[in-house]
Parts: sequence; structure tokens; C-alpha cells
Amino acid sequence: MTIQRRTLLGATVAAPAILSAGGASAQARGPIRIAMAGPLTGANATFGAQIREGVNQAVLDFNAAGGVLGQQLVMETGDDACDPRQAVSVANQLAGRQAKVVIGHYCSGSSIPASKVYTEEGVLQISPASTNPRYTDEGAWNTFRTCGRDDQQGVVAGKYIAERFKGKRVAVLHDNSAYGKGLADETKKAMNAGGLTETLYAAYTPGERDYNAVVSRLKAANIDVIYLGGYHTEAGLIIRQAKEQGMNCTLIGGDALTTSEFWQISGAAGEGSMMTFPSDPRKRPQAAEVVARFKARNVEPEGFALYSYAATQIWAAAAAKANTVDARKVADAMKASGPWQTVLGPISFDRKGDVTVPDFVFYVWKNGAYAEVS
Repeated sequence: MTIQRRTLLGATVAAPAILSAGGASAQARGPIRIAMAGPLTGANATFGAQIREGVNQAVLDFNAAGGVLGQQLVMETGDDACDPRQAVSVANQLAGRQAKVVIGHYCSGSSIPASKVYTEEGVLQISPASTNPRYTDEGAWNTFRTCGRDDQQGVVAGKYIAERFKGKRVAVLHDNSAYGKGLADETKKAMNAGGLTETLYAAYTPGERDYNAVVSRLKAANIDVIYLGGYHTEAGLIIRQAKEQGMNCTLIGGDALTTSEFWQISGAAGEGSMMTFPSDPRKRPQAAEVVARFKARNVEPEGFALYSYAATQIWAAAAAKANTVDARKVADAMKASGPWQTVLGPISFDRKGDVTVPDFVFYVWKNGAYAEVS
């Protein structure tokens, strides 16, 4: 029989209460379970909230338009607290709840071990935020991401630092996490290739409140620029304590600084701090209607919210293309078809599950908000 369809922001979905191609009532089969996973507690909870809000808005929008393949969506949540062991536990729980796709995790150190569980259990995983190359380089059939990679982000950052801060004394710091060290090392590599060698390369311990010992090393080395591979909490504390010790330096970080919480921690010391992140998706014409719906619920879709929404869009469109929510068939469709029309613009995937056109740019913090560097 003919299945009526309508289009929701580029993702083709079946209208509600329509019989499937097999003749069974879609509603009788019950809802389709999808999931988000990320840190909903702990120092990085703000990013887990971004992912949750992005998936939640997508679920609301798809359900209002009739669901996916004629079935309503239900969102499961998993809190990994950015802890690798907890991420494995969450992955097992979500697989046990029959989630067809997991949008997550946030931290690369969580996504990588969790992906092993999803691969074994036949669950599709699309991370909106994990940038460590290992996540997709390991070659699993089910791993995708809607963000770029550290070896792409690091090239942009390292080249910029080498050109903009030529002759300056640069410190490269990292937190030894899969994300933080990976990004710091890729940035260092590109910076060195651009002719600038770091004065100091060191690790710090995440989760502390007092980084004055680290700052004292920076001050003794007369550091002009701090490149920090890590998360917003420690970045905010380090630059604040550096300014309190009288340092006149610039902090540069990665996409983990894309939250207003960075400024809440750094205060005015964060003025002039810089970071890399793709061009602001909230300003893209494809996102205008969706952004308005977020704001109607008093949610500001900053950071990775729209990357999570886009991941859900792509999964839904690929499921419609494959006429099934079977994870392997949807994964095959995601790679074979496209570009997929999303709130981020058109997205295509390579054979690893990486986006084919990443677009990292620089942002600067001014007066408590961040804006693209012109």
C-alpha cells in the first residue's frame, strides 16, 4: 500500500497511524526507543544537558509530525558523568532497554569504551561531541559523529597560534583525558609544523579547585599564551588564577569551552580567551525554525544541542530511507546515501562515520559571551 509521508526539516518520516509496508499497524508495534548518553552529573553536566535538550527537541518535533516510520519516539537517558567505567554500564543499560540508536556520548573517553558495547549489542551510536580520532578510527560499523575530529580541530588551532603568536612563549597543557591530551597533541603538532615550539608542555589534574602550582610554573616561564586541552571548569579556574597572580596571558582552548559556565567560573579573567568550534549553528538559516522552538521552551541551544538534534534527524531520515530501524541497515544507509539535510546544513559521512566537511573556526570571549573572530 502507499505510505503517506511528510518532511520535517529535511528528514522524511512516516505520518502517524499509517500501516507499514508489511501491513501491521505501526501504532500497535509501540514506540521506538532512542537514547541520549552523556554527563548529566559532575563537572561536565552542562554538556550532557545540551545533548539531552537537542535529542528531546528532535523527539518532540518528530512525534508532532507523526513519528518515524509511523511510530512515536521515546527518549531514554543515560548519565555517564564522563567516566569511562560508568559509560560502559550506561551502554549496557541502554542496549538492554532496546534503544535503536544512542546519541552520545560527550567525552571521548566515554564514547570509545561505550562503543564496544554498542557494537556487540547491535546499537547505532552517533556522537555529537566526541572528537578523538580513535572513536571512529577503530573501524566499527556503527560509530558516527556529527562533529569534527581533533586532528582537524588541532590543525586549525595550531596553525592559528603559530601565525598569530609568532615569537611568543606558549604553554601547552592537557588533562590526560582522551579528549584533552588528544586535542593538545594535535594542536602542538600543527603549531610545531608552523614554526613555533612550545616553551612548556605539561599535564594538570582535573577536578581540583586550586591550580596555583600550575600557574606558578607558567609565570616562572613567562608564558604569553596558554593552550589548554581539557574542559571548561579547569580552563576557567586556571585563567582566573593566572590573572590573580598578575599574568598577562591569553587562554586558548577547544570546543569544550562552548558553554556560559566557562565565564561563570573565570569571571572577567576570561575576557579575550579563545576557542575553536564550528561556525555557530544557531545562525544558520536551516536552523531558524528549530532554534525558535527551543527558545519557546526557554532553552538556549548552545554548544552541542543542535549537533544532537542533527544526529537524530540523520538517523530518522536514514531509517526512512532503509524502511527499517535495524541498526546495520540504517548505518549502511547513512554512509551510502546523503547528503542528509539537517539544522547544521547538509551532512555526509565517509567510510569511518566521520563528517566529510568539518568547519572549525575561532571564537573569542567578550563581556560574558563568545562570538566568532572576524
